[in-house]
Amino acid sequence: MAAFIDRVTVHVSAGNGGHGVSSVHREKFKPLGGPDGGNGGDGGDVVLEVDSSVHTLLDFHHHPHQKAPNGKPGGGSNRNGARGEDAVLRVPEGTVVTTADGEVLADLMGVGTRLVLAAGGRGGLGNAALANARRKAPGFALLGEPGEAVDAVLELKSVADVGLVGFPSAGKSSLVAAMSAAKPKIADYPFTTLVPNLGVIRSGDVTYTMADVPGLIPGASTGRGLGLQFLRHVERCAVLVHVVDMATMEPGRDPENDIAALEHELREYDDELDLVGRLKIAVLNKIDVPDGRELVDLVRATLEARGLEVFPISAVTGEGLPEFGYALAREVEAHRASLPAPDAVRITLSPKAVDDGGFTVQPDPRTDGWMVVGVRPERWVRQTDFSNDEAVGYLADRLNRLGVEIELAKAGAKPGDAITVGDVTFDWEPTLPAGTLTVEETAGLGGRGTDVRLENNSRPRADERLAAKRRRRTPYELLEPEDDDPSWDDTP
Repeated sequence: MAAFIDRVTVHVSAGNGGHGVSSVHREKFKPLGGPDGGNGGDGGDVVLEVDSSVHTLLDFHHHPHQKAPNGKPGGGSNRNGARGEDAVLRVPEGTVVTTADGEVLADLMGVGTRLVLAAGGRGGLGNAALANARRKAPGFALLGEPGEAVDAVLELKSVADVGLVGFPSAGKSSLVAAMSAAKPKIADYPFTTLVPNLGVIRSGDVTYTMADVPGLIPGASTGRGLGLQFLRHVERCAVLVHVVDMATMEPGRDPENDIAALEHELREYDDELDLVGRLKIAVLNKIDVPDGRELVDLVRATLEARGLEVFPISAVTGEGLPEFGYALAREVEAHRASLPAPDAVRITLSPKAVDDGGFTVQPDPRTDGWMVVGVRPERWVRQTDFSNDEAVGYLADRLNRLGVEIELAKAGAKPGDAITVGDVTFDWEPTLPAGTLTVEETAGLGGRGTDVRLENNSRPRADERLAAKRRRRTPYELLEPEDDDPSWDDTP
């Protein structure tokens, strides 16, 4: 079995954030030490990085599940948890990352290029970080966020300047071996080459790479043979060379028909890439065979009429290889000169609108209630410990300050409606302060904007306050029956 894998599906999971800690400082002679709970550490990211020493995706074929370490929880004495280390996955240059739905996430080109495939969860804040002037000793801490889980497809497309294409046993591997230091497998049976082979060639002052693609046959673009599996490796080649077998003994085959069949398969694979337009050179291989040399003059004119530059060569004796190498160097150099200069990296700033709260309120058809959709509300819900009443109250205060309740009221939500934020659904009990909505908006909200303490306008008189004060200071056993009367007064 060939140890070359160029397409895999990976299932990656970033690390979860560590939980914050609720702790109170304890020290001798310091009974009120204050909160000292530390924050949890962030979870590790799953990162793809291009490495020049990696040439295949074989490791992910055997280990498709990858996970980054979790962040450590915080501790007392203001000790923060350690951050989880990133899981760095080494991939070869030319790896295209797509989602399971086919959306392209990145095309990793250049050694050292990195992509954060799954981000780690944030660590939760400890009660020391939650303390403020009004909340001096929080009795709760925030939970760590779970890390992202992503299913992605990694597809390798070889990076080469020149691609050799042709029928099986046309001598492509022999040509790479003759012109470079590569040592591909060479044998006298079809489909000897099962994996793309890369060779580095130097012709004059130009250095370029050559890729030997497994042989193509009619129907390769529809899955026959190995064509559909490896045609992707010619997408990045600047120049395609048709290697024609001049000594084939198969009936019904000749150089002109081979080129016509090859162009048809390249066009059917992806017409938008214009792979046929990259076929600029044809090499007539195996002219060391007597019958092959006799056919050169017969097919040269036909191939040149197609716009191809023809080079009779022999990968065995080396005849014609220098001229062929210089022609490739010329085409590669012309292609490199035609490439536009790389644009400078531009930083685009997208300011947030003044009235953008970062969330939206939408009807929820599942519960006949409402959904609050937004990054911050959903993150706050994930970080809340719902077994702690104080933490739940803190969540309600944050949502209120963000304007969630105002938007719910404007959307028409009523007390008792089911409100879903993230994965949590709860009944809405409005807590809006007075004056935040108009009279029309507060209609039907059950007395929102009022305070029952303001309904009783009576105020104790001075003698009543004096009597109550004496009752508090008089021992119980000395109280007289008339002391039960709050209006009792012993002044003459």
